[in-house]
Amino acid sequence: MSFNLPLSISDIWYLRGQIFNRLVYWLYCLICLIGQVKKMGKIKIFNGNVITPYRIIKNGCVVIEDGIIVHVGEDNVDVPDCRLIDAGGRYISPGFIDIHTHGAGGHDFMDGTVEAYLGAAETHARHGTTALTPTTLTSTNEELKNTFSVYKKAKELNKNGAEFLGLHLEGPYFSMEHRGAQDPRYIRNPDPEEYREILTWSDDIIRWSAAPELDGALEFGRFLRSKGILPSIAHSNAIYEQVQEAFESGYTHVTHLYSGMSMVRRINAYRYAGVVESAFLIDDMTVEIIADGHHLPQSLLKLIYKIKGPSQIALVTDSMRAAGMPEGESILGSLKDGQKVIVENGVAKTMDRLSFAGSVATADRLVRTMVELAEVPIAEAVKMMTATPARIMGIDRYKGSLVPGKHADIVIFDENITVHMTMVRGRVVYHC
Repeated sequence: MSFNLPLSISDIWYLRGQIFNRLVYWLYCLICLIGQVKKMGKIKIFNGNVITPYRIIKNGCVVIEDGIIVHVGEDNVDVPDCRLIDAGGRYISPGFIDIHTHGAGGHDFMDGTVEAYLGAAETHARHGTTALTPTTLTSTNEELKNTFSVYKKAKELNKNGAEFLGLHLEGPYFSMEHRGAQDPRYIRNPDPEEYREILTWSDDIIRWSAAPELDGALEFGRFLRSKGILPSIAHSNAIYEQVQEAFESGYTHVTHLYSGMSMVRRINAYRYAGVVESAFLIDDMTVEIIADGHHLPQSLLKLIYKIKGPSQIALVTDSMRAAGMPEGESILGSLKDGQKVIVENGVAKTMDRLSFAGSVATADRLVRTMVELAEVPIAEAVKMMTATPARIMGIDRYKGSLVPGKHADIVIFDENITVHMTMVRGRVVYHC
């Protein structure tokens, strides 16, 4: 409302009413917050093997107060007036962090509904994920704008699933040679006018995957970094020299290593290293891998682990809607515009069964695969699903490890990596 002084009586009464309503609203919010804190109180998780950033504490104990970790140790400390959770000799681990997922439980984030976001988050929580980054596919800008709006609503309503960290845009700035399942109708080069406008539609974007060899892609990466957004190399045909430039322009991470990217190839009779070799050569480059046992065989899982190590590798599901669902026919992408696929033997395939069409992995399966197939120590497999993705996304100050002062995001699982309980910020969202 605009007005000129002096105010009329009606203006004064109107403003007084607005101020009163605002005060009532904030008082209500404060009461709700206080009530929530009182309800959470203190929790002690005991009789478990606590996985810390440095070791596994046998018969350890974790104490939580108002959703924050306040104690981690070997002794079963006395905590008066607390809720007790007996881990039953199982592992007490930081909650899994999935920084690349498209959906689960029959839902895809591109469905454009609040129900899809909440349903996928709840499914992932049942498998130990406490925080995730909903990921889009190459699509129309109208679909993107819609999912931005839906995400914001879903984030407010998400009480029973993995926490939403922010959005990851996968595309549309990709190489046609390595587009994979990305829709070729929408693939194009970065356009400053377009991506600047897209970023005005949402303040929830925290990561954007693109092919850095495209015209304008280096400028795009630098612009994203200036906005605090992680540029990531994906679906790219770049050679080593281009990846070097990209790294210097902010592309410090590689999306689903080996999937949708160049390897050693010939150009005019000469061999050139591709994105995969570049990721190995650049020590500070972080990578993510789909460790479902299908997208990468045992030999490559071991090779990546040997070269990059657990501090530079994040495990990601890159899961579609069929994750956590029975095998059979499914849809890759949105229900309206996706493609039919068949899920069998733990992976989605095109209907002709000539190629993979998406991951149906959940976070617990990734950890299990690294332990059982890649023969990685369990503490390091967990690190790749917790501390490393937290650091990559810049949230390691408050997530990713069982350390006093951090969020009480905790998962309890047995020796088979079967999840028995998932806790998000001190709130149990799943218990079997």
